Amino acid sequence: MALLLVGLSIGCGHCNTTNDDFPVVVFSDVHFDPFYDPSPYLFQALVTAEATEWANIFKTSSIKTPAVWGNDANYPLFALALSSIRQNLGKSPFIVFTGDILSHDFAQTFYSRSGISVPPSPADIASMESFANKTVAFFLEQVRSSVGNIPVLFAVGNNESYNDQGPDSIFLANTAELFYTNLVKNTVDHQAFLDTFLQGGYYSAELPGTNLTVVSLNTVMFAPPPDGNIPSSEVELAWLDSTLASAKARGKTVWLLIHIPPGAKIIATSQHVDINGHITPATTKMMWNPNIQASFLQILSKYPGLITLKLAGHTHMDEYRIMAPDNVLSLTPGITSYSNNNPAFKIFTIYSRTLAATDYTSLHYDLATNPAQFNNYYTFSTSYAMQGPLDNSLAQLWPELVTDEAKQVLYRTHYYSGHAYSTSTFNPITNKNWPVFWSGMGKMEQQEFIDTVNTY
Repeated sequence: MALLLVGLSIGCGHCNTTNDDFPVVVFSDVHFDPFYDPSPYLFQALVTAEATEWANIFKTSSIKTPAVWGNDANYPLFALALSSIRQNLGKSPFIVFTGDILSHDFAQTFYSRSGISVPPSPADIASMESFANKTVAFFLEQVRSSVGNIPVLFAVGNNESYNDQGPDSIFLANTAELFYTNLVKNTVDHQAFLDTFLQGGYYSAELPGTNLTVVSLNTVMFAPPPDGNIPSSEVELAWLDSTLASAKARGKTVWLLIHIPPGAKIIATSQHVDINGHITPATTKMMWNPNIQASFLQILSKYPGLITLKLAGHTHMDEYRIMAPDNVLSLTPGITSYSNNNPAFKIFTIYSRTLAATDYTSLHYDLATNPAQFNNYYTFSTSYAMQGPLDNSLAQLWPELVTDEAKQVLYRTHYYSGHAYSTSTFNPITNKNWPVFWSGMGKMEQQEFIDTVNTY
């Protein structure tokens, strides 16, 4: 824990500005695909082996290069990402993972590779769940061995699940100890972690030697339709309110980690603009239940200035959301290239006196050239010529993306982490659908979002 204490010298009055900064590595949406090699022998070896043996099995695969666009992360890409994260830790006292471990369509792929007819029998379901548990164990053990002893704070994603629909009570019960032991141990009391994680996949962590409380929510519960196997969102929102109130009363600073952000499903909505680039309520897709979103934003509004960093993932894209003028949510792009993006992660620069971000650097893996490692892609303050607290800069950038053509081109390019936005086979950003991408940054409520798109 000594590294943590050195990295977060809070309130160091004799330090200069440079020494008061420290980095925090954030990665998201790996969607590790253990099925990437079509060889039946390799798959069967994974089924019968323990998770601790999987790395050596993957190394026998004839596939040695990262997955191409449109695919989840294979072992070569996962290993490259972890290697690059390790090389760029610097003084990072902990790292952050904002969710999604398992590959898309995990259960269906397992049944197909196993020759199991659908619907599967109870024994077949148990076999799939066992393989998913081993995949989670392998993923978490690889992360832990790559980053050393520093804590890994995380949020659960919608693919932390046996059915791609968010963590149900069985998944949470089967994996709670894996998450605790490999990621957050020593930052959260064991029983306190289990009490909330088993209830709904959320928890809070107190970083020893700091004034920081990290609150991790399960926002998969906030997305329609709600998962009936875990308690209602009202329980989690009440817990959030009381946790923030406690942190404020104790003079703490809070970071908030979530997976699914509030606001619009930008890409899904952009695919349904009319000939004029306009949208309607019927063609507008939203991330959360509107009543839950309103309650969540109302809770945040009660604690101005308390939450100095808000982080999310899920969309796989390099974007952000202005939840309120003083609450800007930064999204980290995915390691997976499933959504036709280049794999990427971010390193945030944190000012230790305020525990607020002042900048970030994006590192990406250019699948067009297959380099030996992830490389620096861009630094926010340099690219957009903006200084000061990151939340303020992001809020200021939003209107400039309309009036400053050069910055708009930058944002469009960064959105897919360097993969050509104009020729993307997944969803090109065009002048016609650009208002959807822009409005989704600044308008969280559905009708305001629609009105902003249609009057752009």
